[in-house]
Amino acid sequence: MDDADLRKSGHVLVLPLPVQGHINPILQFSKRLVSKGIKVTLFTTILASKSVQPGVSSISVETFSEGEGFESSSGDDFMKKIEIAVCKKLPDFVQKQERLGCPVKCVVCDSIMPWALPLAKELGLIGASFYTQSSAVSAIYYQVNKGLIGMPVDGPTTLVPGLPLLEPDELPSFVYKPDVYPAILPLVLSRFSNVDEADWLLFNTYDKLEEQVVNWMAKQSQTRMITIGPTVPSSYLDKRLEDNAYGLHLFTPDSDTCTKWLDTKEGASVVYMSFGSLANLGEEQMEEIAWGIRNTNYNFIWVVRATEETKLPKNFVQEISGKGLVTGWCQQLEVLAHKAVGCFVTHCGWNSILEALSLGVPMVAVPQWTDQPTNAKFVEDIWKVGVRAKTDEKGMVTRDKLEESIKLVMEGERREEINKNAIRLKELALEAVDEGGSSDKNIDEFVSKILCT
Repeated sequence: MDDADLRKSGHVLVLPLPVQGHINPILQFSKRLVSKGIKVTLFTTILASKSVQPGVSSISVETFSEGEGFESSSGDDFMKKIEIAVCKKLPDFVQKQERLGCPVKCVVCDSIMPWALPLAKELGLIGASFYTQSSAVSAIYYQVNKGLIGMPVDGPTTLVPGLPLLEPDELPSFVYKPDVYPAILPLVLSRFSNVDEADWLLFNTYDKLEEQVVNWMAKQSQTRMITIGPTVPSSYLDKRLEDNAYGLHLFTPDSDTCTKWLDTKEGASVVYMSFGSLANLGEEQMEEIAWGIRNTNYNFIWVVRATEETKLPKNFVQEISGKGLVTGWCQQLEVLAHKAVGCFVTHCGWNSILEALSLGVPMVAVPQWTDQPTNAKFVEDIWKVGVRAKTDEKGMVTRDKLEESIKLVMEGERREEINKNAIRLKELALEAVDEGGSSDKNIDEFVSKILCT
């Protein structure tokens, strides 16, 4: 854009939590905004900005200093440092853009940082809250926040409007086991502490994926709620955008090795297994998973972060040479899109779920914590695009149960139904973001309000 275009366009500042799973979906949404004539600036920490891929060229990046000791901080201290830094730097940035003739009109903030909404209001800006988890999980947290679901959960099942009956271990772990995460629960529930102060609520999902709960959530507040997902790079869906870098990688992916290895395998013959960027599995669980995947006798790629490698059984990597590939990190979308991949063993993080759904890949759910048990419930019982691996009395997935689950998805009697459902939801994901689709029209509405401000 030249200077004249900048003055005519809207300018949106996006403020995600500075971790990979929160930055990437907001960046993908931002690229949709840019394609519709909006200037977008990513406001993030210096540390996070170093991991943003150079290919994200359509979005400006403005950094702020995290303060001393930020890298080692966690929990409340981590969030407080961000709040202090943003509240100090953001007003100056907004004033500077005003002087340059490119005024910021809207702040899209991560819902886990509700303090950013009143800050936006103080600066005279539109405030939009971006929800990085499913509408189903948000509905549960909303009910808890309003006191409509008690903790600890009372009864064998919990009823939430728009959702199926949920057993305790199908609820988010913060709700099911609040005593285990006392410091995190208030932070999670704060997403709805001032929901009515927002001008917009933006949900990273698509209407036909969570139709009933989306409709219910939309009625709970006077604030305009819209779905804008799935936030997957355009090249994997509608192919309408040129800027298709994913956004941020905290770890260096070994893309060439993974792709070349997959190219040697037959169609739908490979099991891809990853538990995300944060999962910390115990040594016994890692051993059960290792022998479980080996015992299936399928080709497999397993993402094992460098910090987790010591938990692998001795000589495991050597024993599975040729049949399996253990890698420190990979371009997950590239792997899921490869014709050789027939199944995704996943921790059920929402970004991973949306990626698998958008590419029509069946799943074996091995949830660990937070929203993942609820996402796994939908994978198996609602969308019917996979199965949840059963756990023993210690909460562990044994090698036998993992092997059984993978074989059920890859070759079992439900394989045809699972594949059919996966393809259907892939088509609905494309429909949502393509021209005239539900998410595309919702983004158009959002853009028109910004341009008219």
